[in-house]
Amino acid sequence: MAEMRMRDALHDALREEMLRDERVFLMGEDIGGYGGSYAVTRGLQTEFGPERVRDTPIAESGILGAGIGAALGGLRPMVEIMTINFSFVGIDQIINNASKFSYMSGGQFNVPIVIRMASGGGSQLGATHSHSLEGMYAHFPGLKVVCPSNAADAKGLLKRAFRDENPVIFIEHAALYGTKGEVPDDPDFLIEFGKASVLQEGTDVTVIGYSGSVHQAIRAAKLLEEQEELSAEVIDLRTLRPLDIETVVQSVKKTNRAVIVEDDWRFGGFGAELSAQIMERAFDWLDAPVARVSGKDVPMPYNRNLEFAALPSEEDVVEAVLAML
Repeated sequence: MAEMRMRDALHDALREEMLRDERVFLMGEDIGGYGGSYAVTRGLQTEFGPERVRDTPIAESGILGAGIGAALGGLRPMVEIMTINFSFVGIDQIINNASKFSYMSGGQFNVPIVIRMASGGGSQLGATHSHSLEGMYAHFPGLKVVCPSNAADAKGLLKRAFRDENPVIFIEHAALYGTKGEVPDDPDFLIEFGKASVLQEGTDVTVIGYSGSVHQAIRAAKLLEEQEELSAEVIDLRTLRPLDIETVVQSVKKTNRAVIVEDDWRFGGFGAELSAQIMERAFDWLDAPVARVSGKDVPMPYNRNLEFAALPSEEDVVEAVLAML
């Protein structure tokens, strides 16, 4: 085990997969000599050459189309989209091509592509660069959606993504790249999709998060224990599709209460889907309606104080829990 930043864990995962499988190659804007906007791919073009680490024009539709074509042709591409909002430009390629080829061909063709994107607020990137669209991509059959919250999960899940025969949307919260954690150095370290992580066991309420919101959930659990003597169970979903609803339901059956935390807007967000599934599967065990703590229903402000006000906080989670009691 070694302590490293999340960006370094992602870098190591890419390097190990390129060493393991010569079909793996990377493509995206400024990922070569510049090393990527978040320094995840630094040094890889020097080591593997421009054929396997390809700088592309600023044309997301073209980048994704080329990546999908390469995957259909037998390669294992990783396409980096600089921030998740830029995926709007190439969304037709993702939704109408990558996600549907296997189904429409009766399983004759697969698209083993990994599409990495940075998402989330908290970095003062303004309204057009701070989206949290994980729930939108999870809506579409044929896509797997991965949202790591820490360095170890980032490495294990990214390595697992390269083993998949279908497209994987791999979403990294931009504010987490510099966070540190213990990461296994085993080149065979993988984390299976669809298996949530129970980060802290508790008895009074289940707090569910993914990606950046996991950290608000953990801090809220600490505040609840210190200030209210309440025991919160904290679950990190890790992947939204496939969704490990069974771990969530078993926890809710124990605690009888659930709070969902996400950076996304409340209206139509992934928290609404998760809330509905909890209601359907664990209604008889609930002592209060499922609560959702989410981003404010406004475009993300650029001003730092306003940006933090627009994002969910641990105090918001504590308030939601106390309202249940």
